[in-house]
Amino acid sequence: MQLWYIAAIFLCAVAGTEAKAVHSLPDFGKSYHVKGIISLPYAEIEEPFEAWLDLPAKSSRIDYYHGQVLTYQLASEQQYGTAYKISPETTEEELNVMKCFQINGTKDEAVTPQAALPDLQDFKFLRVEYYRGSLCQVWQNVTTVGYKKNTYTLWMTHSERGADGGKDTPIPIHYEMMGYNTLLGSHYDKYLVEYKEFSTEVNPKVFLLPEGMSCGGFPGPGVEHHMLANPMKDLIHTSASGQSQRMFSHFKDKFQRQYNDEREHEKREHAFVLNLRYIHSKNRAGMSFSLALNSLSDRTMSELATMRGRKRGKTPNRGLPFPFKAYERVNLPESLDWRLYGAVTPVKDQAICGSCWSFATTGAVEGALFVKTGSLQVLSQQMLIDCSWGFGNNGCDGGEEWRAYEWIMKHGGIATTETYGAYMGMNGFCHVDSSELTARIQSYTNVTSGDQLALKMALFKNGPVAVSIDASHRSFVFYSHGVYYEPACGNTVDDLDHAVLAVGYGTLSGEPYWLIKNSWSTYWGNDGYILMSMKDNNCGVATDATYVTLA
Repeated sequence: MQLWYIAAIFLCAVAGTEAKAVHSLPDFGKSYHVKGIISLPYAEIEEPFEAWLDLPAKSSRIDYYHGQVLTYQLASEQQYGTAYKISPETTEEELNVMKCFQINGTKDEAVTPQAALPDLQDFKFLRVEYYRGSLCQVWQNVTTVGYKKNTYTLWMTHSERGADGGKDTPIPIHYEMMGYNTLLGSHYDKYLVEYKEFSTEVNPKVFLLPEGMSCGGFPGPGVEHHMLANPMKDLIHTSASGQSQRMFSHFKDKFQRQYNDEREHEKREHAFVLNLRYIHSKNRAGMSFSLALNSLSDRTMSELATMRGRKRGKTPNRGLPFPFKAYERVNLPESLDWRLYGAVTPVKDQAICGSCWSFATTGAVEGALFVKTGSLQVLSQQMLIDCSWGFGNNGCDGGEEWRAYEWIMKHGGIATTETYGAYMGMNGFCHVDSSELTARIQSYTNVTSGDQLALKMALFKNGPVAVSIDASHRSFVFYSHGVYYEPACGNTVDDLDHAVLAVGYGTLSGEPYWLIKNSWSTYWGNDGYILMSMKDNNCGVATDATYVTLA
């Protein structure tokens, strides 16, 4: 008890002494080497980095994810400096080959050395407190631009004086940004940087590109190049606007976004910036797949949940068990893609409507009809949305494929889109009695849960198969290409929240995958498709699959 009392008195005394002292602004020097972790809580990101800065040499370098991505900012090269990014690239011919991309600075956007510590010019001393076991000075800067109030806070301490009595060195401990939007009345942004190691010694050789490395231009849209070449620039600044805001303007132009009012514009911009940071960070992590901005980039995760409309029903269906004996002599091909045979209709956009189950249903029936007749017909999702409520489906608020099969079986078929009417993306009036029906279903079959061989057989013999997946992760929303594997994905029946269509399978760079057709437009994924890893039945592709047999 006495020890605690003495410690408390000591801390108060130190704090009191510090409070009376006139604190000079910390100076981390013109050269340093620092390691740390960037955390973006709202974007679900934790990213390790290592940075070197040498202002006299006009050079900086920042590595991410333990050297998987290297970025260089060399202001002394050419007239306006040069930025480089070195990262692994995987194609159909090469696996994880390190490639170098180069950006030359311009008069309007010169390349300058990038700090990993904030510019403290406008920071004010706030208080003294313990943080991570160190007695720290706390410095803060508050900026307000429009509706955005940004608070930047740095915790720092000092190294012990050397034996020669030389000047002690300021050491960064923790940096935090908290953004508050007064119009929305909520925090719109937050990021943290934990500094783990700090030194003022910098080896000039770290700014040399790897020997023999040749560099080409950046792929993709030019507006994104500077963010990809220097991700840290968007974080270590105290401005209310930056590269992210320019990217948002480009996004609005590309997808012709017009928002109702200033409040919605602020909300959409905040969502976009979080999604953009997530995408860029994940792409630096060296995954088996890549992410990209798409038409959903200004949506929040709660809004995107409305597009995952598969109901989690407990009612057992009347589907037949998978007939293993009928497939004993089947010789499966190494790969399969029903698109190549003309069995798959074009990708559609379900819009902001939880009707994914209707697209999976029609996809399975369209495929079965093609296998039987050799003719591909575009069937109506809108009919199922409007008319199958009596079987337990809820239109845009969710449903299940087997309930739609049951409705089709009772009514003797389903209409084509041409005869029923266009997809509306909302619930409508059912007019089945005035529609011409086709594709009478005799029965439907439940593929044995979790059996990937059975699912391959079902695909090969019967055409595209309706499957359900866990699509609740941000990585799925912004998938672009490669074999998708999400460690956080669930694969139990209770985890499945989105219905899609399996149209084939194969292997890419040694990774076996399912070829999946989504219903989020051709702007999503790889022209509307995704390759989903077979590893550990990731995301539950083989958990609850069904196919139909036509009469």
